[in-house]
Formats: sequence, C-alpha cells, structure tokens
Amino acid sequence: MASKVARKIAQSVLSKEQAEGAGARVRRSIGTRSLRNLDPFLMLDEFSVQAPAGFPDHPHRGFQTVTYMLEGEFWHEDFKGHKGRIGPGDLQWMSAGKGIMHSEIPATNNKAHGLQLWVNLSAKDKLSEPNYQEYPATNIKSISPEEGIDIKVIAGESYGVQSPVMTLTPTMYIDISLKKGKKVEQVIPKSFRGFVYTLSGTAMFGGDKHKAEAHHTLVLSDNGGTYLPVESLSDDCRFVVIAGEPINEPIIQYGPFVMNTEQEIYQAFADYEQGKNGFEGAPGWHSSIRDLWS
Repeated sequence: MASKVARKIAQSVLSKEQAEGAGARVRRSIGTRSLRNLDPFLMLDEFSVQAPAGFPDHPHRGFQTVTYMLEGEFWHEDFKGHKGRIGPGDLQWMSAGKGIMHSEIPATNNKAHGLQLWVNLSAKDKLSEPNYQEYPATNIKSISPEEGIDIKVIAGESYGVQSPVMTLTPTMYIDISLKKGKKVEQVIPKSFRGFVYTLSGTAMFGGDKHKAEAHHTLVLSDNGGTYLPVESLSDDCRFVVIAGEPINEPIIQYGPFVMNTEQEIYQAFADYEQGKNGFEGAPGWHSSIRDLWS
C-alpha cells in the first residue's frame, strides 16, 4: 500500500492592506503582482469595511464571487431584484455567469469583516445564467474531531462531512480553528491546486512544517500530495484551506470581467454599455442600498 504524501508550501506571500471600492480596505491575497492568479482562483480579499464605505453598483461576467462573513453584516442587491443581508458566519456563493450588476455595502455602523473569493468559470459556463446559493451560519456544515479543533465546511469535504454547496468549478473551502498544540490533516484531492490563507494566530503548515502568522497566503505544492498537515502554535489559530480543479484555459481579465479572449472582453463591455446579452436593464440601474449611508 502506497504511503500518503503531504503537500508542502511552495510560496508564501504577505497580504498587505490596500484601498478598494469606495473607501473600503482589503488585504488582497491572490490577485496581486506577487500572485496574479492560481487557477481556478482569480482573487481573495480579506475585507474590512465600515459605513459609508462599501462596494457600490458594479458589474461582473465570467466567474463566481464567494462572500463569507466573519463579523458584521452586509447588504447585497442586484439589478434582477435579488436583495439580501448576510451576517457573521453566513455564506453567499454567486455565479455571475453572463452578467450581474450589483452592490455590496455594510448593513450597520459596525465593521463588516469577511473574505471574498473569486472562482473562475470554464468557457462552457462563462455565459450561463446567474445563480445564487445563500447559506446562513446555522446551515453551514461543521465538525469538531476533538476538543480544540473546530472546522466549518464551506465547500467540499472535511473529516467525512460534506458541504451542500454546488460548485460549477470543483472547489473545496474549509475554515479551521485550532487551539495551541492541536493538529489536523486536511485531505485535498491530488489534482486540485490550492492555498491556505491565515486569519489569526501561528501554525506550522505542510510536510515541510512552514511556520506562518496571520495574513499570509501559502501556496500549496503540486507534488501529488493528498493532504495538508497543520499544527497550531497558538490558541487563536484560524485559517482557510481553499483548493480547486484547475481549468487550464486562457485567463483574460479586465476589471470585473474575466473571459478567455480579448474579443470576449470587448464584447462584455459592449453588452454592459448597451444593456444586452445578460445585461438587460443594467444601464441606468441604481441600487436602493447604495445611498443608505449618504
């Protein structure tokens, strides 16, 4: 019987705080010069937003946005009439497909803190119908294999617990909290490309026992490994493990549009400006929430 192989840490990048949207602050993980993308992932932001800052009316095409709230609350509204509020531990998995125009802003005066992940779509899914999956914290699957280990299964599987979230691009997204001295071994499919983003505390990650503190992106090696070992060195250790099946297609990104060719990007802008092919009603649309704090 072949012995199992641990993933190692191939690259470590510190996520520095920067301005984004309208007055918001983010720590960008994937989507920087140091780490442009990690197929199938286009971007990961740890955002910290306080009203009146936010992410007012803007379009998307060709990928999925995944918003996972850590604290505070956010309003979301789109041009199709979909409107909702998400709070601590809640998840919104949105597939923009052929076109979404939406707005995201804090719902209260308190700080809204969370993660937003952009997951690419394959060419066959880029012009699919927009779709939402929304799960309150109470419906997020969780498991505690032993005292001092708490795991939330946002997508994929951990310790035999499967998330109900359906992903067009095969994806796993696991939120893990550990007390000092606790160890986990998170299974990761051999073909998946992935990374860790550290939220707090200190731990040793991977078969090479790479030590990392908060706000670091740890790219996992493509060494055929099937699991990631982690040992916590502090009581406040929290991190997410995110991995997915590479799409292996050209990535052409311009702002909020991600397609396979430059011509498709030109077409996305034309469709958005002319209100067609998925952007019907977008020109002139203004969300009701964008003026909430004005």
